[in-house]
Amino acid sequence: MSKVCDICGKGPTTGHNISHSHKLTNRRWLPNLQKVKVKVEGGGYKRLRVCVECIRSGNIEKAK
Repeated sequence: MSKVCDICGKGPTTGHNISHSHKLTNRRWLPNLQKVKVKVEGGGYKRLRVCVECIRSGNIEKAK
């Protein structure tokens, strides 16, 4: 399953771990995705994987 937000499309980013000796190793930062039941157009509900930033900003309407 891909680690991509269904609303904004935010996905993993890459960079480096830097040790004390400054040796670089690859690493990934993953988005904080939550499975949320969302109200969709047409009066139904759908379960989406949404990042916390979209939930906090009000981009989605959670099912109650």
